[in-house]
Amino acid sequence: MPQLRLALNQIDSTVGDLAGNAEAIVHWTRHSAEQGAHLVAFPEMVLTGYPVEDLALRSSFVAASRDALRALAARLADEGFGEIPVVVGYLDRSEKALPRLGRPAGSPENAGAVLHRGEVVLRFAKHHLPNYGVFDEYRYFVPGDTLPVVRVRGVDVALAICEDLWQDGGRVPATRSAGAGLLISVNASPYERNKDDTRLELVRKRAQEAGCTLAYVAMMGGQDELVFDGDSIVVDRDGEVIARAPQFSEGSVLLDLDLPAARADAPTGVVDDGLRIERVVLSEEPVPSYEPQLTGGYADRLDDDEEVYSALVVGLRAYAAKNGFSSVLIGLSGGIDSALVAAIACDALGPQNVYGVSMPSKYSSDHSKGDAAELARRTGLNFRIVPIAPMFDAYMDALGLTGLAEENLQSRLRGTMLMAISNQEGQIVLAPGNKSELAVGYSTLYGDSVGAYGPIKDVYKTTVFRLARWRNRAAEERGQVPPIPENSIAKPPSAELRPDQVDTDSLPDYDVLDRLLELYVDRDQGREAIVAAGFDPELVARTLRLVDTAEYKRRQYPPGTKISAKGFGKDRRLPITNRWREHA
Repeated sequence: MPQLRLALNQIDSTVGDLAGNAEAIVHWTRHSAEQGAHLVAFPEMVLTGYPVEDLALRSSFVAASRDALRALAARLADEGFGEIPVVVGYLDRSEKALPRLGRPAGSPENAGAVLHRGEVVLRFAKHHLPNYGVFDEYRYFVPGDTLPVVRVRGVDVALAICEDLWQDGGRVPATRSAGAGLLISVNASPYERNKDDTRLELVRKRAQEAGCTLAYVAMMGGQDELVFDGDSIVVDRDGEVIARAPQFSEGSVLLDLDLPAARADAPTGVVDDGLRIERVVLSEEPVPSYEPQLTGGYADRLDDDEEVYSALVVGLRAYAAKNGFSSVLIGLSGGIDSALVAAIACDALGPQNVYGVSMPSKYSSDHSKGDAAELARRTGLNFRIVPIAPMFDAYMDALGLTGLAEENLQSRLRGTMLMAISNQEGQIVLAPGNKSELAVGYSTLYGDSVGAYGPIKDVYKTTVFRLARWRNRAAEERGQVPPIPENSIAKPPSAELRPDQVDTDSLPDYDVLDRLLELYVDRDQGREAIVAAGFDPELVARTLRLVDTAEYKRRQYPPGTKISAKGFGKDRRLPITNRWREHA
């Protein structure tokens, strides 16, 4: 059986940074070559970053991507790596008209290429295009109609791109029909909770369907609201795991594989789903037999809370770094939300780059002011106190506000102060709102909603508490000081905008609220289905009314890391002007 040393590089890339992404590809190809790799693969659209969104519609960007691909092929050869086939994802365009889709020649493609000896020896486009959740690929791309197969050291290697695995048919059964010995799928695959389990079962199933070893290389890092967790996987033809990479960690998986030799009578022509086999022979002679040394390893899985927390850290770190910011600013109330955001920020950027401001009003309790200061002491972040009472009194004397207007004024004064400090000192403001608050509209516009990023925007309140406890427990296990004061976790949540205020004055317990919201927001269940699940009809009607009437607020909230199957933003898109109501 021929042998092949495969390198799967799960790396981060930045949308639009063609030069920087190419540099990273060269760096990791060099690393792979130094480890003796015979074939190297990188994630989906690694050269352009993912997702490129409407950049795909700019012919100038498509042309730049194609030019960068050719330049990358030449550079790899110049640096001495020309004999190693390298698989990369990039943005391309169709060379032919596709009248059945109503698209002219030149339509964008989510594409992959094989680079070898200074040339682009094979190009192919994604066959199955996702059009759900955060994906809009029907808007941008036309599908590929080939099964690309490249022969490397006497082994036929079929190639696919992400959704080609997630949908039935297409390149997976075509791989079996073509008699390939290895299927490599290059992926971006954004993170969401529990997706690692789903992904593993999918890869196992597809390997069995393809009848060959399957290597799944995925992206790591963050792009706006999306975060990528890596988790590259290799399984054999029976679905048994050979190697699995760490989550949320950039790096390379290298492993030695024994693979079936390419058939002398390898099939040609059109196979499953009308795909035409496009075969390129790079090297017929197998690698001289050697003793396998690299197994790829199997990285331990993160537990559920550590996984979500890691996603939030990676998402914030990527957003700040890729947008040119090195420091962040947080309003510290002493409550659980700002405390968790501060802990995430310290882990993402280092406490020396995190600035916290306590802005007490006459309604702020002594324990909340103390909890904010204690958080700063425990984490080592930069801390100051700026009371808002003088500004509040000036507004009240001028306007005579009462009730909700008086409460929201305090939040807006804090938002104004944070933005003023941000403008003066250059930190970006982090909004501390959680998914429960955003769902029911308990987030003051131009107040606690101000900021450039909302790290816990997609985190329900019950999960906020769970993550805070996990982070403290993890610190204790490492012999470190837990970052979040116990009182911030134990005390009843309160906005402290009026005397003795607590959240349960106007909301049900968060355990009940979050379960109800998950059905309505995440699963799109209607009122009758939610009531049938055991919730009080009056509570359901009231909660749904709050959610429906707060859409305009959510549209104005900053982006934040997506961790659920349906986050506010790209996932859940409802009209602001909308008279349909599930409630009476």
